[in-house]
Amino acid sequence: MSTSKSLHDPKGLIREAYRIDGITAGECRTIFLDWALSIPLASEATTSIKALLLEYGADNQDHPMTQVLNEGLAKQPKAGRRGGRAARVGR
Repeated sequence: MSTSKSLHDPKGLIREAYRIDGITAGECRTIFLDWALSIPLASEATTSIKALLLEYGADNQDHPMTQVLNEGLAKQPKAGRRGGRAARVGR
């Protein structure tokens, strides 16, 4: 594992998550959210997640952060209206 911060993990959050013994999936999700909010807007999150999985996940298949990173690659459902007054009353 790398010991320095990288282009894909500028604050070293993901690297540190892999170093914490006994870290839970919930804690990893919190760290992942912090990471996602801290990456530059111009960067492609999917590309960064793939790079982080190559760097850390290959040797840590059972680590909760690997699971969270893989979940981050999953296709997100399309956002849409879920209801509200306009849906009930009509237009």
